[in-house]
Amino acid sequence: MTETARTSSHNDRTTAPIRIVLADDQTLVRSAFAMLIASAEDMIVVGEAATGREAVALARSARADLVVMDIRMPDLDGISATRQIAAEEDLDGVKVLVLTTYDTDEHVVEALRAGASGFLVKDTRPAELLDAIRTVAAGEALLSPGPTARLIARVLRAPGPDAPGTPSPEALGALSARERQVLALVGRGLNNTEIAETLALSPLTAKTHVSRIMGKLSVRDRAQLVIAAYESGLITPGTAP
Repeated sequence: MTETARTSSHNDRTTAPIRIVLADDQTLVRSAFAMLIASAEDMIVVGEAATGREAVALARSARADLVVMDIRMPDLDGISATRQIAAEEDLDGVKVLVLTTYDTDEHVVEALRAGASGFLVKDTRPAELLDAIRTVAAGEALLSPGPTARLIARVLRAPGPDAPGTPSPEALGALSARERQVLALVGRGLNNTEIAETLALSPLTAKTHVSRIMGKLSVRDRAQLVIAAYESGLITPGTAP
């Protein structure tokens, strides 16, 4: 075995698995997801919750990295539970992946505003769910530009109260012209490498811009940047890919 192979093998063994809490009021759904996750070597289920309140408590006590959160649950719904997780300092590193029955569910936008990093429909293919968990755990947003744009368009026609962590359009005044360009591209669903190619930057510079924008707008992750790009008018749903 070469030195490179030995190093790679060592890293694979010592990388901690993604710690996941499954939150869904249907036992059968939780069991199916738990069996699927058990088949992946890089993730582990550390708790199951039947209500949003249980999900918040387990995110803390089980030291979760990510919560797979159903939107509709008793006691405390998934949106409110996501908002609580996003608001608590000791849960700052916990990501939320929202599950919904339909990709046209307008509550998805509320969940993204509340702090979710992305969403999936429940009938997604098993491999896609595992990939989605890895993507969100790595700090990327999981948003399909087309469905997300259509959802945001409907919500913007009848906006509700602003959720904590969602920047107002006026807050974008703190951004430079370049940062506004980067934010618009994030809103269109581009990753850092694609942003770098579009603006003729290095990937590291693109990543730095994204991090600075998140800091200036006081948001948790890229999903909130997508919402900010639409709600500020930097891009409109009709121009999204």
